[in-house]
Amino acid sequence: MKRILIVGAGAIGSLYAAHLARVAEVWVLARRTEHANSLNENGIRVTGRNDFHARLRAARDPHDLPQFDFGILATKASQTWAAFAPVAHLFPHGAVLSAQNALGSEEVMAGLMPAGYVIRGTTFMSGTRFADDHVHYELDTATWMGPFEPMETPFELVEELAALLRESGLKAEALGDARPAQWSKLIFNASVNSVSALTELPHSPHFAAEAQFSDLGHLLHALMEEGKAVAAGVGVELHEDPWEMNRIGSQTNHPPSMLSDVRQRQTTEVDYLGGAIAREAQRTGVPAPLHTALYRLIKAKEASWMWQKENVLETV
Repeated sequence: MKRILIVGAGAIGSLYAAHLARVAEVWVLARRTEHANSLNENGIRVTGRNDFHARLRAARDPHDLPQFDFGILATKASQTWAAFAPVAHLFPHGAVLSAQNALGSEEVMAGLMPAGYVIRGTTFMSGTRFADDHVHYELDTATWMGPFEPMETPFELVEELAALLRESGLKAEALGDARPAQWSKLIFNASVNSVSALTELPHSPHFAAEAQFSDLGHLLHALMEEGKAVAAGVGVELHEDPWEMNRIGSQTNHPPSMLSDVRQRQTTEVDYLGGAIAREAQRTGVPAPLHTALYRLIKAKEASWMWQKENVLETV
């Protein structure tokens, strides 16, 4: 039986952990002691698209972990180094999938690993974590994965992990080149997250509405067309149409991760989403005024929280 480590047990990480625990020995590296204790005592309950209960093992201290055949990193892209550095040595003959839906994480992971491989990946599935031991499975779309080219990751490892995911009850597709899928999700994710962060709307039907001049869908459509032009500029032909992904996702009313960050006044991962598209546009000379503007507005929104805090303190 394969041994798999999940790093980042939010909604997506919990879905991976629970499903894979049905076909493999699964461990979770938890950030909080009470989270690890809850998983060890109760396992994870899955509701929604699938309904079952899974038993697994969890640890708070990386020193308590064994070596692994596979890993899945499901943290925010901005947390890649801090989350992965303590466990990067635990895959001497294995491979770790980046399921972070952003640009740049694979390079960080590869730089931390003394041995083993990185798998380039992206996922469109979604869920809501109701508690440390309960996750609701909402959108049951595939995880796309492929070799991380600079490490020459063997395709056989990609196929093996994809087969385990499918056997566990999730959808997965092994691709010879995962960059088209990654860019499809990046454009979708960057557009939806940025607009959600600024409007504080969840991913609702507003994001696909185009009947009226004032409808938000016009902006989303334009952002995605702009993103497609940047992808073409870097030589990537998309695997899926981001606008169609948006039309499906907008029916879920799911709160994107950056909306949660804004509500809690936490730093977002916009540098790895819209910021990544804006930087690639500048590098390749492809105009991307919408993504660039939204990126700068969100960075300014983050700056406003610190400004307000400092100025409140000064007036007290």
